[in-house]
Amino acid sequence: MPEIAQRTLRPVPPPVVRGFEQIQRFWEPDTQRWTVKILPGEYYVTRSDEAITTVLGSCISACIRDPVAKVGGMNHFMLPEDTTPRDGSARGAPVVLSTRYGSHAMESLINDLLKLGAVRERLEIKVFGGGRVLAAMTDIGKRNIDFVKSYLNLERLPITAQDVGGDQPRKVIYFPTEGRVRVRKLRPIEIRGISDREKLYMESLRAKDEGGDIELFT
Repeated sequence: MPEIAQRTLRPVPPPVVRGFEQIQRFWEPDTQRWTVKILPGEYYVTRSDEAITTVLGSCISACIRDPVAKVGGMNHFMLPEDTTPRDGSARGAPVVLSTRYGSHAMESLINDLLKLGAVRERLEIKVFGGGRVLAAMTDIGKRNIDFVKSYLNLERLPITAQDVGGDQPRKVIYFPTEGRVRVRKLRPIEIRGISDREKLYMESLRAKDEGGDIELFT
């Protein structure tokens, strides 16, 4: 009984880094952590002992921390680059930097960690996702894997662990304080839902680039 009572107690949520107040957190009894779930186009940084989780199909998540400064975070992006022409000539669409694109998602995550006291030379980076779950489309997963490896190589930031590629979606839970990651490959029955969600997300990105006003996910 005391053990059950202990598992049901919820400690006070740790402080949120300024700028991330809008992201919802929930208490996860299984990990005994306050947990943040990020969606495509989102990222989160923390200096507290909490968990960050997401579900990845062809998307990529980079889990990055500084073990000395004890700060870390995770991003989730769908496309490597914003390919809208810089002169805005195609479709008249304005150029908007967004963390839905890998280049900006990586820069935003790393820069926010540096603001919290992280040092580039100490960054520990783990990369996940990039599965081929959209069979009827170009292998976006491989493009994302190639992008993140090229980006980190260019920035001279080594990858310390990775689980990428394949044809299954993944659920990832990251514990920045410890640097530990849980990865679970999803069952075939769950794959259709992930691929359908990513197709909708791709369509919404296309509509945004064409000047539409679509909310990506709720």
